[in-house]
Amino acid sequence: MLRLVLAVACLAAGTARAVDDPYPWIAGAYLVKRDGVVLWAGQPDARLAPASLAKMMTALIALERGKLDEPVTLGRGVLQATGTRIGLKTGERLRTGDLLTATVVRSANDACRGLAEHLGPSRNAFIVKMNERAAALGMANTRFADPCGHDHPDQYTSAADLVRLAEEVMKHGEYMRLARLERVSFKTLDGERTFALRNTNALLGRYDGAIGLKTGHTEGAGNCLVALAERDGVRVLAVLLNAPNRWWNAVGLLDRAFAAAR
Repeated sequence: MLRLVLAVACLAAGTARAVDDPYPWIAGAYLVKRDGVVLWAGQPDARLAPASLAKMMTALIALERGKLDEPVTLGRGVLQATGTRIGLKTGERLRTGDLLTATVVRSANDACRGLAEHLGPSRNAFIVKMNERAAALGMANTRFADPCGHDHPDQYTSAADLVRLAEEVMKHGEYMRLARLERVSFKTLDGERTFALRNTNALLGRYDGAIGLKTGHTEGAGNCLVALAERDGVRVLAVLLNAPNRWWNAVGLLDRAFAAAR
């Protein structure tokens, strides 16, 4: 614990001078921007596993399509989802927007799987859409092989590419609304089941100005985070991939970025 506290203190005590990689120990790769300008970066183009940060692309495709009130009848794919789940069942009917909510807020893999298969209209077809959208965004060091971010040998991204993706989803007010929700609930369309969800982002409600955007963790990717915060009109975006102490280190980076803006 002491080591973690010292790590944050070292970040906060640094100078305001932007350098290429002042914190090589902070993550496998990272990038920090303040009001659209890069402050610091470490291995920003390195290809690493994205974990659930891949769900930002799933959400982006859903948001660009719209029709969030459209009903979805869940298939068997939701039962095959592993990791974080909310217990969806085959045959249940929900709004597309509620599947999106569970994907963004709770990082629920069964909701993400149901959303992808609805929009695909199959999992594999949806992955094609993900890669086409990534190419259109210029994400040259990204390839998706799973809509929800499960480890796969053919799936990778970079901190720089995730910044591009984050800035794109930030254009959507609905994503921004969901990303900052600490808690949310919704029901199946028949009203028989209610889902009460808590956000996976530990910065919300604890860090001044925290907005989101997405958390992720798998054995192969380690701890990953896209953190967005705003204070007094200054907005800081930080991406960390394979960061053992993502919460402490994200706080340190955000604090130092805000301090440098004064």
